[in-house]
Amino acid sequence: MTKEYLHVVGQSVERRDGLGHVTGRTQYVDDLSFPGMLHLKMVRSPLAHARIKGIDFSEAEKVPGFVRALTYKDVPKNIYTILCLIGVEPDDEPVLAEDRVRYKGEQIAAIVAETEEAALEAAAKVKLDLEELPAVFDVEEALKPGAPVVTHWGKNYFVYEGHDCRRVRLGDVDKGFGEADFIVEGRYQTSPIEHAPTETTACIAKPEADGRYTVYTNTQALYFSLDNTALILQIPFNKLRFVGGTVGGGFGGKVDVITEPIATLAAMKTNRPVKYKYSRSEEMQVSSTRGAWRIYFKDGVTKDGRIIARKVTTYADSGAYSRHTPYAVTKHAANVGGPYNIPNVWIDVYCVYTNRQVGSAMRGFGVTPASFALEVQMDKIAETVGVDPWAIRFINAYRNGDIKPHRKVAEDATLIETMQAAAKLAGHELPAEFRAMTSAPRNGGK
Repeated sequence: MTKEYLHVVGQSVERRDGLGHVTGRTQYVDDLSFPGMLHLKMVRSPLAHARIKGIDFSEAEKVPGFVRALTYKDVPKNIYTILCLIGVEPDDEPVLAEDRVRYKGEQIAAIVAETEEAALEAAAKVKLDLEELPAVFDVEEALKPGAPVVTHWGKNYFVYEGHDCRRVRLGDVDKGFGEADFIVEGRYQTSPIEHAPTETTACIAKPEADGRYTVYTNTQALYFSLDNTALILQIPFNKLRFVGGTVGGGFGGKVDVITEPIATLAAMKTNRPVKYKYSRSEEMQVSSTRGAWRIYFKDGVTKDGRIIARKVTTYADSGAYSRHTPYAVTKHAANVGGPYNIPNVWIDVYCVYTNRQVGSAMRGFGVTPASFALEVQMDKIAETVGVDPWAIRFINAYRNGDIKPHRKVAEDATLIETMQAAAKLAGHELPAEFRAMTSAPRNGGK
């Protein structure tokens, strides 16, 4: 069987879906239609933080084509189950808002109608009675005493094993700073990034004659979405059949299980197919983003360019709810020290809640902002010490057998070999000492 696939190595292999994409024949979720299909649109919060005092559907119900409205009272388990599915607590995000909204655009009620136009009109006529509450939009402000409280448990941060942040400790960082010839500090900030997929987040839930529900969806995580939907609706997993295939662009943004549970619930309540599709403005304004990260570096460096102490404090903006950010923080903490052999490391990474759009997964989430900040910091160190940027990386590169800050042994590092290859491709002539280096264990592994 191995020989059967050897012919693809080093060859240009045609994508299975490539021809359909370039000829316009690819079928997306939005291309599907079924007899009697209804359309679902959301009533969203116009405020970043507010108490819900009442919802009036009377004018919406008068719109021709209106079928019904759904609120949190209709959702069997009104908890976004993405964390509890993997045993992470506390539960924090409702499927439809109950007593409070915590970010602008949060889902409050669903309107189901005969046409998309009728659903939009009816949703616009729903009257919300909201009491605006103080909001917080900055991660460091959110951690100050007296800041508006975003979460229902009373703290604007996620708790890791009893600590207010994810912590990594190696050696004695203060001792390292005391022995350093240079102290190099840096503050790095990223902004939220929207995935901007070709097809916006969408699904169609269709009742079947055998009592099951088929859900056509552009999720990136088919069975993960199925499991979460079943948990939210409190139905057996085998009552659901999810059909995916064409994601229409995801990059991490379509692992959030937002449209499928409520569309399936609407299909269950009406016994008709229901489509729930984000508009482009919804995709930009309320779908999860790559969250914003604020990262502070403090490095102690010797005259010859060795980093002997590194202290990093990071604030990850999760937005109003957790989704994937608590996990991203753990990945960030494991990587923000960098692929460098530093004997003394102190890392604190906070998962912070604000009244901003929810952050979640996007290609290397947690790791990407870490790589950006630490490599800019490496350039800053090189400039401060007066060492070539290539040299500062070779001098500090970890090798096989070195201990990473989170106490894992580096194996098959190949960092040095990768940098050598990159220099060759870039036409950069390395000094002989760096050309001769390898990732072999230091001192023969002793």
